[in-house]
Amino acid sequence: MTNPTAIEARGLYKRFKTGRSHIEVLKRVDFVANHGEVTMVMGPSGSGKSTLVAALSGLMRPDEGTVRALSQDIWGLRSGKLDRFRLDHCGFIFQGFNLFSALTALQQVEIVLKYQGYSRKDARERAANALMEVGLEAKLNQRPSELSGGEKQRVAIARAIAKDPQLMFADEPTSALDGENGQVVIKLIQRAAKQFGAAVICVTHDPRLEAYADRVIHLEDGLITDDRRVIHSPAADLDHHRQPALAGA
Repeated sequence: MTNPTAIEARGLYKRFKTGRSHIEVLKRVDFVANHGEVTMVMGPSGSGKSTLVAALSGLMRPDEGTVRALSQDIWGLRSGKLDRFRLDHCGFIFQGFNLFSALTALQQVEIVLKYQGYSRKDARERAANALMEVGLEAKLNQRPSELSGGEKQRVAIARAIAKDPQLMFADEPTSALDGENGQVVIKLIQRAAKQFGAAVICVTHDPRLEAYADRVIHLEDGLITDDRRVIHSPAADLDHHRQPALAGA
């Protein structure tokens, strides 16, 4: 049975001006992603992957086309309401971690929850629980300079999942990590879909991550060239859902 649709885009078109000419980055792309599934968006550098995710997530307005997310026309929302939609419903994970250097791991997660309206006590409790979920209970009071690359990315994941987002967007989340840490990170991202029902859209050029996807879309020169579902064997699914040892990441 197909999971319910979380986000649907039609005719996304985006071009950027370079000097006197324009480069078409998205060429009227259609896109659908479902709750409870991991959709990998793959393709070479410059293919339009990050632009597509930025348009889907409300971070970059397309020149043409529509995006319906959680039954709302997000580009029809006024700026303040779009900001609120992202805050309440979206989790973001970026390759550069996007952490505040002066804040501890706990504070990195807590601050987003306070913006959502949680009380100080509830925000702290949810933040601590999210960091425990990603295996960082011993690092709550460490700042980014005291954390490894894998630990920083797991703080970013905790920040994203603490909100229980219905939509999660990850842009090259493993590119700054070694193979072992990258596998830990992608398993945690997959868990957001499988255990919590999020629609996860992950941009990557790493073919090893295909094993964790429900669907793989290839983008090239602003167009979708391939869109296929990934069939997992029951044994493989069991192995993917089993949680790895996190202490060394």
